[in-house]
Amino acid sequence: METLITSGIEVKVETKFQPAHSDFLLNQYVFSYHISLHNHNNFTVQLLSRKWKITDSNFDVKFVEGEGVVGRQPVLYPGDLFQYDSGCNLSSAIGKMEGIYIFENKQTRKEFEVIIPVFKLVAPVILN
Repeated sequence: METLITSGIEVKVETKFQPAHSDFLLNQYVFSYHISLHNHNNFTVQLLSRKWKITDSNFDVKFVEGEGVVGRQPVLYPGDLFQYDSGCNLSSAIGKMEGIYIFENKQTRKEFEVIIPVFKLVAPVILN
């Protein structure tokens, strides 16, 4: 598990390899990840968008940007926790993801960045 706090927002990431959805012969490796966002601030925030950088061990780099996460732009009051699950496909058994969330302070209407910690995606099959 990777954890990082930026601007009062704690981001925790847990990953899992999905062998049932992967095809080793076609170099298709599927990973899921579970993210927890915890608002440690004394003000309400809203997650507006995210920007991802996804890199595999073939040095193939993909950038993904979009509004919210999993179709939502959650509002987190002080102390709130929001969790979601998502996933990605790689063409190699090893990779990593990193990125940022753009949040808005609902009190001041100012936007700020929250760093998503770098996390590894590793298919256990290559470790044997």
